[in-house]
Amino acid sequence: MARDVIHSDQAPKAIGPYSQAIRVDAGKMVFCSGQIPLDPATGELVKGDIVEQTQRVMENLRAVLAASGAGFEHVVRCNIFLADLNDFAKVNETYGRYFTANPPSRATVQVARLPRDSRVEIDCIAVI
Repeated sequence: MARDVIHSDQAPKAIGPYSQAIRVDAGKMVFCSGQIPLDPATGELVKGDIVEQTQRVMENLRAVLAASGAGFEHVVRCNIFLADLNDFAKVNETYGRYFTANPPSRATVQVARLPRDSRVEIDCIAVI
C-alpha cells in the first residue's frame, strides 16, 4: 500500500503522535468502530487509571485490526474521545507507543459522556 505522510511548514507542526495528513492509494479500507476499555473476556470496564484504560482500548483496536488483516501500520486516521481533556497528556503518551513511525492523522476532543461512563474511546480507519 502506498502511504505518504503529508507535512506542510505552512500549517502547525503536530503537537503529539499524529501526522498532519496521510495520503493513500485506493485499497481495502477498514473502518473500526470506537473501542472503550472493555475487557473482552468479561465485557466489563477495566479497572485502573487512564493509562491502563487507554492501553486496553488500543489492544482492543489491535485485535479488530488483526481480524481484518491489518495492523497499526495500516491506520491512516484516528479519533480520540475523552471524558476529561486533562487526561490528554497521558492518553497521548500511551497512544504514541502504538504508532512509533509515521503516525496517522488524528483528532482529539472532550465529550460530555462516553458509553458505560468510560474515560476514553478511540476509533480508526485503516487502508490495506
